[in-house]
Amino acid sequence: MRTFTLDDFRSAMRSTAGVDEQVDLDGDIADVELAALGYDSLAVLEAANHISRTWQVPIPDEVVLDLATPAAVVDFVGQQLERQRLSAAEA
Repeated sequence: MRTFTLDDFRSAMRSTAGVDEQVDLDGDIADVELAALGYDSLAVLEAANHISRTWQVPIPDEVVLDLATPAAVVDFVGQQLERQRLSAAEA
């Protein structure tokens, strides 16, 4: 089973929204607010759409705006992947 990690999140942010030169995206960012990392809601929505397409998990826009930290994004995507795994096992 695939797992979505903080490194996957970092990759998505770099490829869609870029990185502010004053932000160390490779640092301990798991619990840092996305806004504090320099990402506005549009950047977060773009990254979420990228993650959704790449990982084939639904991430509704209204949920995206509630995911305030990288850890919250990783947890949500992980839960979606687990739901898919369980659905496939039941089929």
